[in-house]
Formats: sequence, structure tokens, C-alpha cells
Amino acid sequence: MKEKIIKVNTLDNVAVALVDLEAGTTVFCQDTAVKIISATESKHKVALKSFNVGDKIIMYGVLVGKATAPINIGEVLTTENVKHQSEKVSGKTESLGWNTPNVEKWKDKTFLGYHRADGQVGTENVWLFFPLVFCENRNIETLKEIFDKELLEQKNNPHQNLLKALITGTEVVEQEEKSTRVFDNIDVRFITHSGGCGGIRQDSESLAKLLAGYVNNPNVAGVTVLSLGCQNLQISTFKAALNTNLDKPVLIYEQQQMGTVDDMLSTIIKESFIAIKEANNIKRSPAPLSKLRIGLECGGSDGFSGVSANPTLGMVSDMLVALNGTAVLAEFPELCGVEQELVNRCVHEQDGVRFLKLMKDFEKSVIEAGSGFDMNPSPGNIKDGLITDAMKSAGAAKKGGSSPVEDVLDYGEYLSKSGLNLLCTPGNDVESTTALVGAGANLVLFTTGLGTPTGNPIAPVIKVSSNTELASKMPDIIDIETGAVLRGEKTINEMAEEMLDFIIEVASGNIITKAKLLGQHDFIPWKRGVSL
Repeated sequence: MKEKIIKVNTLDNVAVALVDLEAGTTVFCQDTAVKIISATESKHKVALKSFNVGDKIIMYGVLVGKATAPINIGEVLTTENVKHQSEKVSGKTESLGWNTPNVEKWKDKTFLGYHRADGQVGTENVWLFFPLVFCENRNIETLKEIFDKELLEQKNNPHQNLLKALITGTEVVEQEEKSTRVFDNIDVRFITHSGGCGGIRQDSESLAKLLAGYVNNPNVAGVTVLSLGCQNLQISTFKAALNTNLDKPVLIYEQQQMGTVDDMLSTIIKESFIAIKEANNIKRSPAPLSKLRIGLECGGSDGFSGVSANPTLGMVSDMLVALNGTAVLAEFPELCGVEQELVNRCVHEQDGVRFLKLMKDFEKSVIEAGSGFDMNPSPGNIKDGLITDAMKSAGAAKKGGSSPVEDVLDYGEYLSKSGLNLLCTPGNDVESTTALVGAGANLVLFTTGLGTPTGNPIAPVIKVSSNTELASKMPDIIDIETGAVLRGEKTINEMAEEMLDFIIEVASGNIITKAKLLGQHDFIPWKRGVSL
């Protein structure tokens, strides 16, 4: 460890503690001596100057808070002496240049993907079952049980064996696993949700767009859709949301038109099996890296996320954009405080205007609900050094790198431009990941400092740890870690190059993500309205 504290941006007046610091210890930040006043845990922030009440706290080069009490040099920042604050933004003030990274090494590289008729390329080949309304969840779960039992490898569940041993009072007996996978080239997945009826019509229309996005996603070979019949989200609404040029099988069944559950399930099983068998014939073949569409996500963030993992994703994003690929930055509550930079990075001025409107409308709805963006940091975030939303946001925004913003999308809209896109989603990990894939991301990069098992039913989710300790403690959920950046062993560029190579292997099916191995197939639509 070369340094014990680090200043992320030359404009910053606070530094991040890279290790636990004892009171009275003198540490150096860029050759400047700082005497630590009180014991400071790693990941927390140390004052590099004396602050009076109302003084601005600058980190990542932007305003992240104001002092609510006098803070001395070497004192730790807390929720007691700092409050959330961010700069006000009205519009584009300048056009930011971009230093395009050197991607000569990757320009001719390919990944092995599933080519679709519309030109998109998938990183997985999935047949997806889902309902238009929650009333069909039970039928989806029944179908899942039936298909999983017959089509998938029956893995030995050690926890099932443990419970059985406890019940019988015997020793745990390891059972031999059966390899019964029927199809090698297709995965069958199932999602359920709590929407489609009972709420405002706008939520049903929004859900229709999201589900249509999953159908259109290149990772999906075809779908089986269940409808009850009387719900808000009608089949006609769902079909209207589908891509008019869609060229993949969409099997739709309406229970109120089919009679008994037994008759309906029998028909669904027979017809879906035929379609799944056909989809299994689709093979992987080389595709340029420009066909990668990567969703950028973070969850369970800590005080190191904005120093190691998120900047690494930012460099990966820039490299992919330089290769004519696509990166998508979401979680609008976690862009609070960096709006000006993002507006200035918009290629088209109208996109900057739209971004600010989406942000303001979102925040207005949150305030009307009795909260605010300043309430975004979770107890876990605060405990690990992210004490204001602007501080959390400034670090989270690093995932988007520094490339120009080519497009701004509202929730439920689908990608149409390569380059960096902004997508309006909540900060909730699963809701945002769900939306990124619904917008067309064929792979998700997900940073975490505290640990989260989040995955997705149709897209690989690569879990990136901000620190080595988490990767060692929870190796079953972490795919790649960036602790070497904190220790000064690797630069952000070196870590990003390693990560891009890792992404290519995952996209080609050569590496299976930990989330997929755990069967972590999370799906939560964003419900904006009330229940009626």
C-alpha cells in the first residue's frame, strides 16, 4: 500500500482513507502531511482543510455536501457534520472534449454470440416464459417446475441433504448428481411479477414496454406468454409494444379462452417444447465487439466503489464506445450532483434538455411521496463512507466514463444508438438491472463493495468487487475484483483491459457468471403509480 489516504480529483478538499487510521497518526496525501484527529475507518473521508459551517465539500471534483459544523484538518466526515448538497443545473454550459482510448488491441477481436435476424447479437440463447398479469404467476411456477425437472441438470442440493439428515437424525449423505440436460444450446427461464392489473393503466403500459423489451433483447430466442384475459395489460397492448420487425416466435395463451388449467398447460407444454427444440439449433458464431451492449450498474456500494470498481467500469465503457459498442448508464437518483457534466457531454442539446426534465420529474415525484434524492444512501452505504447522495452519485457516475452521451432514454424505451446512453431508472439494484436488460443490454457489469447476489433471467451479470476483502469473503458471488487498484498494483487502465478480456469470455459462453451459477434470476418492474 503506497498511500494511506488518497485524493481522487485535484479539486477535492477531502481524501479517502484506504486503511483504518488511528487518532494522532500522521499520513501523507500527495506529499502533504495530515494529522488524523480521530480514529477513522477505511473508506471514510478525511478533511484536507478546515471547514466552517456552510463551506462546500468537494469530492470527485464536484460539490457533494456542505459542512453543518466546524471540521478541522484531519477530522473524519460524518452525517453529523456534513449534509447533502449539489450544484444547481439549468442547461448546457460547454461542450466537453473526449480523449478516445487506444483500442487497437481489440479492434479485430470478436466474441461468440447468437446472431438474430434483426442484426442484434445475443450473449445467451434463452427461451423465456412470463405472464402479462400476476394472476398467471402460479401457472408460470407450475411450468417452471415441470420444465426444470425434465430439461435441466438435476444438481445435488447440499442444504436439502442437510435438512433431510436433521429430520432423520442421520449423517449428511452426499448424493451423486445426475446429468439430465436435454438441450445444450438453449436455456429455459421463467419470470413472474406483481403487475398487469389493479394499478393505474400507465403502469400496465409501462410493463408492456418492459416485457416487449425482453422479447426484443438479442439474448432471447423466443417466448411463451400467459394472459388471464380480463386484466389491464391486454394482449393487444403487449403486441402494440413489440417491435414491428420482430422475427422470433412469440406464443401467447389466454386462460379465459382456453377452459381448464389442465387443457391450457398441456397445450402450452406441447407447443413450447417444439419451439424450444427448434431454438436449440441456433449456434454461436463470431461477432464484432461493437455488438456488445453493456448495462452499467452498482449495488451495495461502499466508500471504495467510486475509487476502484466504478472508474474501471468507466474505462471499459469508454473502450467499448471507441469500438462502436454501447454502454448504458442508469440509476437517475444516483446521478444527482453530476447533472451538469452529463448535460455538457450530450452530443445533441435536446438530449440534455430531456435528461434534466426526466431528472426533475423523477425528483418531484419522490418529494411528493414525502422523501427526496438525499434519502438515497442506504444504512450500509453510510456505514461504509457514502454519507450524502451527491457523494454516492459522484462515485456511481464514474461507471459512465467520459465519452459523449449519444442518447437519453426514458424507462421502457429500447436502445437505438450505439455509444453511451442514459436510461431513466430508479436506484434500486434489481429494478434498474431489470430495466437495463429490457432496454436491450445483452450483458450487465455490476459493481459492489458490500456484496449482493443480484442476477438477471436472460443476461449475464458480472459482479465486480471494489475491494479484495469482499472477493475473499464472498467468492461465490464475485466474478472479478479491483482491489489491486487501491493497493497501487494496477492502474485503472490495466484493470479495465483485464476486465474487457473477461467480458469477451463471458459473452462467448466460456465463463459462467457467479449469479448464473447461483440461479439468481431477479426481475422487478418499476411501479410508479398507486394501486387502485
